[in-house]
Amino acid sequence: MMSKNSAQRFLFENADIRGEIISMDSCFTDALAAHDYPQNVRELLGELATAALLLSSTLKFEGILSLQAKGEGPLSLLMVECTDQKTFRALARWEEGADLSGHGLKALLGKGTLVMTIDPHKGNRYQGIVPLHHESLADSLKDYFQQSEQLPTEFWIASNGDQCAGMLLQALPAGVEASGDVREESWNRLSILANTVTSDELLSLDHETLLNRLYHEEDVRLFDEEPVAFSCNCSRPRSAKILHSLGRAEIDAILAESGEVAMDCQFCNQKYVFSETRCCGNLCGSGAQNALIRLVSDLSVAA
Repeated sequence: MMSKNSAQRFLFENADIRGEIISMDSCFTDALAAHDYPQNVRELLGELATAALLLSSTLKFEGILSLQAKGEGPLSLLMVECTDQKTFRALARWEEGADLSGHGLKALLGKGTLVMTIDPHKGNRYQGIVPLHHESLADSLKDYFQQSEQLPTEFWIASNGDQCAGMLLQALPAGVEASGDVREESWNRLSILANTVTSDELLSLDHETLLNRLYHEEDVRLFDEEPVAFSCNCSRPRSAKILHSLGRAEIDAILAESGEVAMDCQFCNQKYVFSETRCCGNLCGSGAQNALIRLVSDLSVAA
């Protein structure tokens, strides 16, 4: 039986087109467990998480892909980070007292932009930006690929706030189909068939059943499942690195006021506290402040 937290690649044997299909339930609720997000915000985060993981399947890299939807509406930010290992984390931001009663991208984000950032472990950082003109995230992503002159790519995404799922089709360079007209006909045919999929089918059907439903007359090769999981990469050394960037004077001021420096992870709500008792395992007396500064410096280098 298919895991509900998995992704699978598929290929059309007789067409220059590939695909990716993904389903999430418990890993998505794990990602949002530290936050009390409204239902409509959870739904949009589910769409964005699905989109980010589908996008990561189109890239050959080791590192982090970030997808942000920024707007001027009641909801100011939706953000998902995912890795090449198909782990992800997600968050949403809005001003206190904002009216979040609307539904959909336009109602909640207003005028906005979609920002994709690729941060590989090796190589140069890349960022692409596209306006959010559409109500559908899938249509906005289609615009992104059209504007960036990449291979034709389309998305089908569904989310109910507890589950999320999606499918991607992407044209490949000429291979089994020599004629441009033939490749275009295949793309149109397979895209039209994909457009018949419903949100309920994406959320409820296993991947093999769904592909058989859509492409029972096509020769489709479905690859093995890859697990998808929530994972937050925050850590004490990473928090120390951020503190170190503040500089000695600002850390001294915080210590003088409260006796400790605390860093909260916005994704999982984990708190990292740096204080006299944490700087070297016990109370350091008059040298506590200098010891804490040394600790932060050492940990920031380790990160």
